[in-house]
Amino acid sequence: MKQLALSVFVLSVFLASVVACDTGNNYDEAKKEAAPPAEAMKDGEAPAEAEPMKDGEAPAEETALMAPAGSPGQAENDEGVGQYKQGNWDVAAGHFRKAVKADAKLAEAHFNLAMSLDKLGTHGEATEHFRQAADLAPDNPKIKDSANLKKHIGM
Repeated sequence: MKQLALSVFVLSVFLASVVACDTGNNYDEAKKEAAPPAEAMKDGEAPAEAEPMKDGEAPAEETALMAPAGSPGQAENDEGVGQYKQGNWDVAAGHFRKAVKADAKLAEAHFNLAMSLDKLGTHGEATEHFRQAADLAPDNPKIKDSANLKKHIGM
């Protein structure tokens, strides 16, 4: 009889822990469902502009840019973006070089290569690719308004 009581106790503790875990998961799911749905972006659509900075707030650090859909260099460029965001600038630069080779008119790949080269301290070559990016996409605000680009090409 004692063994049966002990088994029932162990089983009830186990079930209580399962219910507690499951309740936590349901709570998380309920929070997700209660949140307003984010607007879905269409392919190639840019995310909504960020809120303006408040006085004394530092600007967000510039980062590598994704390639437009359908570009022959898109896969290499986008792989490079992932590596860039992880701080693997030399690996990222290799992917961006391949993207530029696949599509010499891909402004984002030139910009990204320049960003990587800047991080690696190869400023002369970075300047060349910043110039090419600016020439290829003079109306792209993420390129033309880049502080790094302006620092290199003297705008």
